[in-house]
Amino acid sequence: MTKVLVRPRTFARSLALLVLLTAGVLPIFGQTPPVAPSSAADALYSDLRTVGLDPSRVYRVRDISLDRPGLHISFENGSIAFTRDVYNRVTGAFFEGDGEVIVSPPNRVERASMALFTGMAILEEQFSTGYFRFNDNTFSELQPNLRPAEHAPEFVTEYNEAAVHLAEMDALRLLVTFSHFLPTPGPQTPALPNGTQDNRDRMLHARLQGKKLGAFDLFYDSTVSEQVWAGQSRVVASGTYYDLWTSFASSTGRNTEPAAKADDVAVSRYDIAAEVKPPTTLNADARLKVKVNEGGQRTLLFELSRVLQIKTLEFNGRPIPYIHNPALEGSQVSRRGNDLVAVIFPKTLQPGETFELHFAYGGDVLSDAGRGLLYVGARGTWYPNRGFAMADFDLAFRYPAEWTLVATGKRAEGTTSSGPSFPAPLPPGMQQSRWVSERAIPVAGFNLGKYVHAVARAGQVAVESFATPGMERAFNAPQLPQLPLPEIRHPGMPLQLPPPAPPAPSPGRNAQPVAQRSASALEFFASRFGPFPYDSLKLTQMPGDLSQGWPGLIFLSSYAFLSPEEKKQLHVSQLANIISGQVLVHETAHQWWGDLVTWSSYRDQWLFEGLANYCSMLMLRSEDPAEFHQVMEKYRIDLLEKNKDGTRLTDAGPVSLGLRLSSSRFPNGYEAISYGRGAWLFYMLHEMMKDAEASAGGKRSSTPENDPFIRSLRKARDRYQGKIMSTGDLIQVFEEDLPRSLHFEGRKSLDWFVDGWINGTSMPRYDLKNLSFTPKQASTLVTGTLLQKDAPDDLVTPVPLYAVVRGRPPIFLSRVFADGAETTFRLTAPVGTRKIVVDPHEVLLLQTR
Repeated sequence: MTKVLVRPRTFARSLALLVLLTAGVLPIFGQTPPVAPSSAADALYSDLRTVGLDPSRVYRVRDISLDRPGLHISFENGSIAFTRDVYNRVTGAFFEGDGEVIVSPPNRVERASMALFTGMAILEEQFSTGYFRFNDNTFSELQPNLRPAEHAPEFVTEYNEAAVHLAEMDALRLLVTFSHFLPTPGPQTPALPNGTQDNRDRMLHARLQGKKLGAFDLFYDSTVSEQVWAGQSRVVASGTYYDLWTSFASSTGRNTEPAAKADDVAVSRYDIAAEVKPPTTLNADARLKVKVNEGGQRTLLFELSRVLQIKTLEFNGRPIPYIHNPALEGSQVSRRGNDLVAVIFPKTLQPGETFELHFAYGGDVLSDAGRGLLYVGARGTWYPNRGFAMADFDLAFRYPAEWTLVATGKRAEGTTSSGPSFPAPLPPGMQQSRWVSERAIPVAGFNLGKYVHAVARAGQVAVESFATPGMERAFNAPQLPQLPLPEIRHPGMPLQLPPPAPPAPSPGRNAQPVAQRSASALEFFASRFGPFPYDSLKLTQMPGDLSQGWPGLIFLSSYAFLSPEEKKQLHVSQLANIISGQVLVHETAHQWWGDLVTWSSYRDQWLFEGLANYCSMLMLRSEDPAEFHQVMEKYRIDLLEKNKDGTRLTDAGPVSLGLRLSSSRFPNGYEAISYGRGAWLFYMLHEMMKDAEASAGGKRSSTPENDPFIRSLRKARDRYQGKIMSTGDLIQVFEEDLPRSLHFEGRKSLDWFVDGWINGTSMPRYDLKNLSFTPKQASTLVTGTLLQKDAPDDLVTPVPLYAVVRGRPPIFLSRVFADGAETTFRLTAPVGTRKIVVDPHEVLLLQTR
């Protein structure tokens, strides 16, 4: 069966994990990163990534400890050697002996995550060796309790190679700190003497060899939003993963919020002139307008694909040192290389400062899928950027005349003096196009092919579809059985020929239906969430089973271009066919949720995948309610699937863990939980709000205008368009118009929903007991007890109860807040009620029905 998945959009994942895990976590050794021409920055970086142990700094240790907010490392007995100086500072150490580490996650979510991977809610692990890297006064902190070791030469001989080997993994992070000590033009900035520190920038990384858990990492970094984390790289049958056991903000860090909402340095505009030479080559010239919001930086990190080589990097027209792609290992994302450029500035950046960076670069970043279909493998890193952030884009492309190029933005004619330009006239056989963003967008991209072009309209918006006549080379069409001819044929017996083979799948043949389907989705969403944000929507074929929705441009899987009949030939089940048909609608929904409004941090990314998925389900529900319920049931069943250890997928963690959900234990955790549970959470909230409005005397909404859930989403779009939005931001919008019947304990708040359902993993069961029916003059009084099973004691759920009266469909009575294991209730039901049922329309995410 061909599986068509809507996978998480991969742009900026490398940098997102860099922010999460901080720079330079785990190295792929033996790779030498390219650097700019020789400079003091080169020498500093070289020293940081190759520093070894100092034979004069080998000590015996006993009963001393190293503490940072949220973690405690004790050295019970053993030997420790410190590294040689870099810029008059000690930056590392290697320990051998008996030690112990304690990490105390601050909340239930992080303790559950820790327990999932280690079996301990609070990490307490003995370790036998450890490599430590730091940028502060750790050496001075420990030195008073150190005693010279007698076996110093032997210790250094045994462990120096390992120390040098491990030095590379944190070199980039240390460069960010130590670049402040590089010479500057004009008056020199004095370096901090050894033994002092800047508390705004403290980093400690420990790679420990645990006695039970094997090698793992601890990290403290005061400069990022989540200062403390612990995790481990693991290799399993499906690949290499970095299992992030826990990550949290300490109480003393620079920022105690789960995520920073604004970058200290923001790129406001990109002017990019790119020449594409099929099948693989891209040469580009990118100019970035940058503004410093919060000063103090000497080194900035940008993403750029590791296969692109920088030819020139200039700061306000002058060459500037850089280091490109010091490769990392680790999670699924960082397996592909970290795709980073460290740019070292002549002096410390000041608040409010603006400047231009000019990158000239090129390389084989395109791939040829065959049949006239190219694609950019590094869709989010083909130009230098600092992650998923709103900016204006002006893109100019040159490419062969026989190819069609489609990009984000509105196609513009000609060039301007302020936009991107090429240094030479247009060569023969080449064509040129220019694409300008209509508003600030979070990401820009393009696709190239020999396409069939189709157009549909959604009001004034043109929806254009671009697909190739044939499938890519890697497409595996099924082999139909051939009927053998009989060896001997009796006279008069008709010749038995095999049935003709169906025509080969052709995305181009289906370009028009795809455009029309997207146009229908666009109209559906515009009527609910406001006008489509861009001038046009372009759909371009992309090989494989991955699809991504970017501003005004959807990279659509080749499989999404197949007709239902063609999918049937591939033996795709009916349910899988329905789900794959939702891919295009899902990506169209991202034009509002993910592109017009985007996420604040990795903990909020689920909002946009879950909401885009639920929006696509709303359209399916309007067309075929039975298919809607089939798909929702599939999501529910998927969450109850168990891994080889017998752990249910839903227990991989709550939606708020984002990309951390995909791990060695649950390779598909992110997709199943962000998309599946995420859609269910919005479905639950939607039905709650409709029931609550009906309970307040209104009619249960049947149109978008009367739907309280849709009204709140429209308000969120208006408030946050062109901005980032967190889970808390969206919840606040819902709370502003929260019907009184959803006020728990008299509070106009959805804290109970956030705590129990968004930050929880529960799929409870419900039952009733002690039911009593008392006839009244015009009604029936019903009392009883609602049982909430297989759920934490503090889970709160508004459970819909319905009355059953002979000859009538179930009649909605009320939602009863289940708070804990047992909740008593007292309701008024219609005359003749003799039975109460729980959630007959299946609007709660439960274990069983």
